[in-house]
Amino acid sequence: MSDSQPAQLTRVMGKTDVIALAFGAMIGFGWIVLTGDFLSSAGTLGSALAFVIGGFIIMLVGLTYAELVAAMPHVGGEHNYVLRAMGSWPAFFTSWMLVLGYVSVVAFEAVALPHSMSFLVPDLMTGYLWTIAGYDVYAVWVAVGVLGSVLITVLNVIGVRPAAVFQTIAVVFLLAVGATMIFGSFVGGSLENMEPLFTGGMAGLIAVLVATPFLFVGFDVIPQSAEEINLPKKRIGQLLIASVIMAVVWYVMVMLTVGSSLPAAELAASDLAAADGVSALWNSELMGQILVIGGIAGILTSWNGFMVGASRLVFAMARSGMLPAWFGRLHPKFRTPANAVVFIGGLSVLAPFFGRPALVWFVDAGGLSIITAFLMVSLTFLVLRKREPNMERPFRTPAGPLVGGAAVVLSAGLGLLYLPGMPAALVWPAEWLIVGTWVLLGIIFMVRIPRISYGPNAEHELMVAAGKNPDELLTS
Repeated sequence: MSDSQPAQLTRVMGKTDVIALAFGAMIGFGWIVLTGDFLSSAGTLGSALAFVIGGFIIMLVGLTYAELVAAMPHVGGEHNYVLRAMGSWPAFFTSWMLVLGYVSVVAFEAVALPHSMSFLVPDLMTGYLWTIAGYDVYAVWVAVGVLGSVLITVLNVIGVRPAAVFQTIAVVFLLAVGATMIFGSFVGGSLENMEPLFTGGMAGLIAVLVATPFLFVGFDVIPQSAEEINLPKKRIGQLLIASVIMAVVWYVMVMLTVGSSLPAAELAASDLAAADGVSALWNSELMGQILVIGGIAGILTSWNGFMVGASRLVFAMARSGMLPAWFGRLHPKFRTPANAVVFIGGLSVLAPFFGRPALVWFVDAGGLSIITAFLMVSLTFLVLRKREPNMERPFRTPAGPLVGGAAVVLSAGLGLLYLPGMPAALVWPAEWLIVGTWVLLGIIFMVRIPRISYGPNAEHELMVAAGKNPDELLTS
């Protein structure tokens, strides 16, 4: 893996791979562990409505992404868009914040895996290590998370094609679990159990709404892996939108089916409302256990999808000279960004040692980072529409300025909810330390990056200024 080796990825992913990658990334474990809280906060229809509203906001952002990825199907996604529209420093800021968002999800899943398996195998709570934020951390529990991190890392080093096949199999199982929830709702569900349809008023609705950015993020792994997709450019944009629609339908389905399973008071008292709800629908504890296994499948699909996205973004930043060259090297046999994969995998190995409290830290810190990147991409969409009206756009978003403007306003609005005094404010010290440390580290890297202005040749100019070989860029 020498520095002189052309950093060229291999186009191996088809339509099914792309849908499975994005949809699977959006369906993690949160739909199991958080459903009871959502239903208690907003009621059955209130929760479903919050996901429709959140999905609408993400859909607007997704439409800006769809046009951009079809026009610039290069690895790194947002990195390329913002670089072309705003220059090197804004591009680094956007990419760096998004890396934190992706790493947060990967680390979240490394903690969620042992947490979920403990519902099936209580013996995981063996070998006391220490206590963090009131929660005990156990050696066997940690070992499960570490082992999962190692396996996902190895899978992604071997190649994106094996990772995509694994993703497709896991998503098929998830869809089968979803079918059992829908059918079970008709068999054992009750409209009376869905009452109260709305609860908590506007505060309850917002409590669910602020969780949607973290739960819906995942469609944007498509732009990260664009150079490995073997499809027409327009089709890539269409599949991105399709994946968002599928995720909205999934989360609404979960709220309605679980809401119909048991009276609201019983769901509120449950440690795992979704699993207990499905057990009630089918009058079988086995079905609840199968749902938890479906949740584990969701963990693995989200974990795998964001490992792909995070490693490709780090690789793209290194290829253009924003990060050390080590991150931009490909494996000589598998043609994967192996060094970037190993770096992300190494971070995920550390996560389980912080125990269950890390789940909340990663959701909140990652959510703010993701929303920041969405805001920057939405602004980029508007800038390029105005500055480069004749740029080839295989997928052209209808009513572009209106959609882009709405995406900017709504993304900014969601971002404000994470600031002090707001419903989803980051908690001191853990969450602010995660964000603050990451931003500080980013500033150290950013000040060393040549100041390159915007334009179609911005990445070429940046690579030359950074002493890189522009021939490494692919033409798509």
